[in-house]
Amino acid sequence: MCGIVGAIAQRNVSEILLEGLRRLEYRGYDSAGLAILSAEGDIQRTRALGKVIELEKAIHAETDGKGLQGSIGIAHTRWATHGVPSKENAHPHMSSDDVVLVHNGIIENYQDLKAELKTQGYVFNSQTDSEVVIHLIHRELKLHDFGQAVKNAISHLEGAYALAIMQKGNQDELWVARQGSPLVIGVGMDEYYVGSDPLALLQVTDRFIYLEEGDLAHITRKKLTILDKDHNVVERDVSVFDHKVGTASKGEYKHFMLKETFEQPTVIKQCLEGRISATKVLDQAFGVKAADILDQVEAVQIIACGTSYHSGMVTKYWIEKYAGIPCQVEVASEFRYRHTVIAKNTLLITISQSGETADTLAALRKAKEQGLLASMTVCNVPGSSLVRESDLCLMTNAGPEIGVASTKAFTTQLTALLLLTVALAKRNGMSEAAETEIVTALHQLPGLVEKALALDPVIEKISQLFADKHHSLFLGRGPMYPIAQEGALKLKEISYIHAEAYPAGELKHGPLALVDEDMPIIAVAPKNDLLEKLVSNLEEVKARGGELFVFADESVNLYDLDDQHLVSLPTVPCCLEPIVYIIPLQLLSYHVAVLKGTDVDQPRNLAKSVTVE
Repeated sequence: MCGIVGAIAQRNVSEILLEGLRRLEYRGYDSAGLAILSAEGDIQRTRALGKVIELEKAIHAETDGKGLQGSIGIAHTRWATHGVPSKENAHPHMSSDDVVLVHNGIIENYQDLKAELKTQGYVFNSQTDSEVVIHLIHRELKLHDFGQAVKNAISHLEGAYALAIMQKGNQDELWVARQGSPLVIGVGMDEYYVGSDPLALLQVTDRFIYLEEGDLAHITRKKLTILDKDHNVVERDVSVFDHKVGTASKGEYKHFMLKETFEQPTVIKQCLEGRISATKVLDQAFGVKAADILDQVEAVQIIACGTSYHSGMVTKYWIEKYAGIPCQVEVASEFRYRHTVIAKNTLLITISQSGETADTLAALRKAKEQGLLASMTVCNVPGSSLVRESDLCLMTNAGPEIGVASTKAFTTQLTALLLLTVALAKRNGMSEAAETEIVTALHQLPGLVEKALALDPVIEKISQLFADKHHSLFLGRGPMYPIAQEGALKLKEISYIHAEAYPAGELKHGPLALVDEDMPIIAVAPKNDLLEKLVSNLEEVKARGGELFVFADESVNLYDLDDQHLVSLPTVPCCLEPIVYIIPLQLLSYHVAVLKGTDVDQPRNLAKSVTVE
């Protein structure tokens, strides 16, 4: 959640950097800082705890109201991962007075590097992992030029980082690097800018170069040189920001819901960035106090409403399977009004897109009174009430979601919660090989979601068969049962078709009485250990004249169910099945709603943020 801004220009860059920080305030943070080279080449640095306004006040006080002056600078907003929020832990970080840096991400091996640097005489003034990087660069500068020092230093780093680095006395040279955390370069007229988000730089340019994994960039006022991970000079495309397709614009899409559905590969990638390396989940991404808290967790209690409740239900399957600890999930409006018992060393997890859901907030406050190990919220809105009142927060980074029927908020919640599951599982016997398997799958996730979205024309055609329907039944087994619940919720929310969801094994215990030729039955059928059981349940539906709509793994043979409407999905790693299989159900509900002529983005009687009981 940290933010980077940098500039090398023909003018004073102080206000450019401050405005960039203001535009990053939506991310949420605990401190801010700025460093500029003076006309004499000295590093001028100011840091402050709190919002950008506090940084501005500090600059005003330190310069007697004159402000910082210089044509090259870097700035940062921090969300703590290592070290408590404090001025000392705020960025930029310096080594001696010779070199200065801002950093997003997590350095996994910082403790080993820190111990090594201490033996070489380096003194650490912060609790951060970032200070390790700047001392490494300073060490290399004793033997090499600026560029080679940066290259050598980052070769020692394990984890995720976006870096911007300046050197004392070097008025025309800025180095940046990207590995696992986003970084863009803004292109101006004999000026270049750096940002973790293009929105931070739109006041000065709308032309951007998006650095790729492992890229290094050497920036001067007149020239930009990009090196790939092997240090070969490469060209990266310049993209022009489309001002018409902002967060509050539907762009080329007819509805916000469809736009947000198709944004899911991008926002899932954003949710993962800086939180996983090639093979590991980076525990520090959960917050500065997370490691100590997660070490003590013996049980998990999840509280949520609506779509967020369904993401909690999926997480229960994950936590009990991979972490081997008990996990309870409850609707917030029920939890807050009954007598509850919270087990020893319970981590309470609240899930909310808005962070302002009234019942979830009340349930959190009630649980705190009963005594908890700690609370964590999984949320999409920094600075919201749940974020402020929880011990830990795990931001989904989905960006604004306008459509009332949640799509990208749901899949990013699941993505974030799978990361948390791995963090808990590692403390309860998960092997490195098992962690690597899940992280490798997560790297594939955005591409798998894109493949699912490519089924849109097929699903739009199938949706026509629902135009005259009034009832439907969704089926799933295991973690696909809550996905069936979410699919049913989406359909009823925006098309107003009555939809129920059941565990497929429950058919004989009542729901079969509803099955006839007018009742469409929607089933999700990934290729897993429960597939044969599910197929038997579908045969029960077929025998009673039900019309089947089956979303199944492309390798599954369901030809015996010859009356079905079959949509084939790519083979998906088991841990990712819930995230990928919700995509076609989102698309189905959307297209049915369009056929029904309902208000897709603002369905009747519903609100985006439920701030009352």
